[in-house]
Amino acid sequence: MPDPIAIYVDADACPVKDEVYRVAERHLLKGLALHVYVVSNAPIAVPKHPDIERVVVAAGMDAADDWIAERADAASIVITADIPLAARAVKTGAQVIAPTGRAFTEDSIGMSLATRNLMDSLRSAGAVTGGPKPFAPRDRSNFLSALDQAIVRLKRAGVG
Repeated sequence: MPDPIAIYVDADACPVKDEVYRVAERHLLKGLALHVYVVSNAPIAVPKHPDIERVVVAAGMDAADDWIAERADAASIVITADIPLAARAVKTGAQVIAPTGRAFTEDSIGMSLATRNLMDSLRSAGAVTGGPKPFAPRDRSNFLSALDQAIVRLKRAGVG
């Protein structure tokens, strides 16, 4: 039996946790070996299911990111809006998806990091940069599609 697909959710402020649970439960009902890790700095309610696990890490700036990055591999899907975590996970071969459905890949992560660093520098210099766009229903739909595609890709690769 193949190793289960691991889905790591960077859960602090993640707007698509319920969508992850729904997609995971649907695939689990089809017999796919899959385990969801909901990683946060504080307890978060998760569905009572043996394949959905809440992981509470120590308080700290990057504790959740470190926990996820240390475990992510080519049989994993990482859900995060955190660009540095996305870069670390992409390096491990994981499928990485933002809550908006945007996939982070080896080809795109460099530009994403550069943009993030530029915006961080501008904010540090006092520039008003506006922040991210509000989360929209279309983002939720794009995320659901991207998560399903990532699971199918891993399944075709013999994982799960």
